[in-house]
Amino acid sequence: MSAIEARLQSMNVTLPGPAAPVANYVPCVISGNLLIVSGQLALGSDGKLAPEHLGKVGGNVSVEAGRAAARLCAINLLAQAKAALGDLDLIRRCVRLGGFICAAPGFSQVAAVMNGASDFMVEVLGDAGRHARTTVGVAELPLDCVVEVDAIFEIGA
Repeated sequence: MSAIEARLQSMNVTLPGPAAPVANYVPCVISGNLLIVSGQLALGSDGKLAPEHLGKVGGNVSVEAGRAAARLCAINLLAQAKAALGDLDLIRRCVRLGGFICAAPGFSQVAAVMNGASDFMVEVLGDAGRHARTTVGVAELPLDCVVEVDAIFEIGA
C-alpha cells in the first residue's frame, strides 16, 4: 500500500472507482511530468450525487454542505489519479486546483466552500498538497452539482 493510500486509510477515506466522463473528454491527461485531471463532481461512493450536494450554495445548499461537496470532489480527483498512475505515491505535488461553485446570486463565500477541497489535499499530501488555486462562482454545473473541482499534479518516479 502506498504511503498516500495509508494516509487516506488512517483518515477513514476509501477511494471510489473513478467516474466515467459524462461528455466528450478524457478523465486525465499526462503531459511531461504533469497529470491534469478533468473536473470532478461530488459523487459519493455509490457514484451518485447526494441531495444535499444539488443546487446552489447560498440558496438551498449551506456553506458546510458545499465544503463537504468540495471535499468529495477532491477524493474523486485522487481516485482518477490512482486510475491513471496506478500508485498515488507518484504524486510529487498538487500544483493547482480549480474550483467551480454553483452559487446563488449575491453569494460571495466561494473561497470558504473551496477550502473543503484545498484542506483535504493538504491533509492527505502534507506540504506537497499546498497549491495554487482559482475559485469562481458559476450559475450552473453538470447534473445540478453544487461543486466541481479540477487539478494539476506534478508526478515523478
